[in-house]
Amino acid sequence: MSRRVLIKAGAAAVAGLALGGMASHSNAGDKPGKAAQRLAALGVVLPEPTAAVATYAPYRIVGDMVYVAGQGPSQETGANVFGKLGRDLTIEEGVYAARLTAISILAQAKAACAGDLDRIVQWVRLTGFVNSTDDFIDQPTVINGASDLLVEVFGEKGLHARAAIGVNSLPFNIAVEIEAAFQIRV
Repeated sequence: MSRRVLIKAGAAAVAGLALGGMASHSNAGDKPGKAAQRLAALGVVLPEPTAAVATYAPYRIVGDMVYVAGQGPSQETGANVFGKLGRDLTIEEGVYAARLTAISILAQAKAACAGDLDRIVQWVRLTGFVNSTDDFIDQPTVINGASDLLVEVFGEKGLHARAAIGVNSLPFNIAVEIEAAFQIRV
């Protein structure tokens, strides 16, 4: 299946508020928490968190705050989204890339919370970077793909402060990179 077909299929799934064909799972004998149940209802499986690709930590815990390094679209779905918004990708494809990126963020969050996403007290901030042309102005719409998923999973606790910034390029030509901060119960 071509990358374009995967992107189109993903963009259609975003319109239905689910990533079709994905099912959540939990460890045998564990009762899934509320966040895990919401992810399952949305059809989202969290991949293994990705390792750092340079000299940095994927996340850092300072007191009751967790800071997640910039993440890109989840590679576990087989649908990485590469290219520049306004030239190579549609807004819908950008929204899908941001949603996949939120899945990567959630994988890091799960690792930071020792597997229990219900330890999250509040999502505090997202900073979204959109690989876009000089005349592209819909960065906030693109980053809504990530913001919407956090609110779908965490409700009011998922609502966060945010920036959506257009940039000339991103590592490996990914369409979206997002960093995040959230408060946890310690």
